[in-house]
Amino acid sequence: MGDMYAVDLALNLGATVPSAVVAELGRHLGAAVATGAGESQEAADGPAEEPAAPEDLFPLLAERGPAARIGGLLVAELHRTDSGWALTVRQEVHAECLPDLDPLLEQLARHSSTEGVIGQIRFYEDHVPELLISESGRLVRMSLKPDGCGAAPA
Repeated sequence: MGDMYAVDLALNLGATVPSAVVAELGRHLGAAVATGAGESQEAADGPAEEPAAPEDLFPLLAERGPAARIGGLLVAELHRTDSGWALTVRQEVHAECLPDLDPLLEQLARHSSTEGVIGQIRFYEDHVPELLISESGRLVRMSLKPDGCGAAPA
């Protein structure tokens, strides 16, 4: 259990985000996607025409309740807004899952309507996180550690 990372995300996705991206995000959240009107994504858009989720897809952002290592609670919420989608996530992610998380983070940055910091990631024993930044749809990671070399593309 010593290879856990704290992942925090807070961003908005534009109204033009493809439904396939919202569907994939919903699978990773492990819950129905709230549309803001008390309906699920499927009810709002009709039956999903997306391909079925791969059998081996591990939902990276699906944990809820007390956190085992990072303190506080694990949450993940995606809600429909007037201008697109609002996403807030706080999760513990094992180091083995980070290679699967990176493409999802890049996709979120690409469709984010939030410019600038969209989240952070840190090894659970570290005190200083690495910032996740959306710059014109590109994910940039910025180390805040004194030995970090500043911003670097993901």
